[in-house]
Amino acid sequence: MFEGFQLSMIDTGEAVIRVRYAGHGPGLLLLHGHPQTHVMWHKIAPRLAQHFTVVAANLRGYGESSKPPTTPDHEPYSKRAMARDQVEVMRQLGFEQFSVAGHDRGGYCAYRIALDHPQRVSRLALFDNIPIGEAFRRTTREFALGWYHWFFFAQPDLPGRLILENPDNFYRWGKRMRAELPAYFTPEAVEDYRRCVYNPDTICAMIEEYRAGATYDFALDKADLGKKRISCPMLVLTCLKDDLKDYFDIEAIWREWADDVRFESLDAGHCAAEERPEETYRALFTFFTAP
Repeated sequence: MFEGFQLSMIDTGEAVIRVRYAGHGPGLLLLHGHPQTHVMWHKIAPRLAQHFTVVAANLRGYGESSKPPTTPDHEPYSKRAMARDQVEVMRQLGFEQFSVAGHDRGGYCAYRIALDHPQRVSRLALFDNIPIGEAFRRTTREFALGWYHWFFFAQPDLPGRLILENPDNFYRWGKRMRAELPAYFTPEAVEDYRRCVYNPDTICAMIEEYRAGATYDFALDKADLGKKRISCPMLVLTCLKDDLKDYFDIEAIWREWADDVRFESLDAGHCAAEERPEETYRALFTFFTAP
């Protein structure tokens, strides 16, 4: 996995971020979702590295990236704080401007980079994602039931205590439950995810990131709506077997936030980069190499 990639820990001044990077050419930052790590990109990162300098990074709090102390307003785990990390990672690797692709929670960090640091981002790609503030602002009973973990994780104290009782049961990474996982999850990737969620500090940090989403990030998006727009070319990939499209008009929402946005569908569930790596690679390669 990740043959030819260098593994490094980069100190951003606020956090220490674990990254793998390889390749030549324009910078391309890949950001993962919950509860995964940068390893989720292992099927397509080597192919992208034939055309770009690919940087697959762990978000702060996730995997083996550091877990800074939090504050009552949850700012240290806001997407704004995570965006600062990733901008500094890319700067230290020699990229003042770069493209970024974000999946799940990484997508929220990715669009925040584009909003807060527009001069840094040349192109932006997101998977099954709408602005986090829009999701809370437009929440329905159906969305709250289907995406209950957003509201569960945002509670104080209890989520961490319950999950830490048995992370395998909650995340289904344990040996007993692996037979139930889709075959596209490779054993090496699952072991990396499992190892990380058995660290109590990682569990607490991941949950704190969701608390920030429901509070600090929500306030940022509310303040930016109608005032800040994503100016770079943007691709939104909708996974047809995932359910975000059932709750929201994804295209209409993003047109309120972006000047140049295009939309594509993938015949995949939530984890498209692992389930449909060929289609995912092709969509990203085509977008990031377009004139």
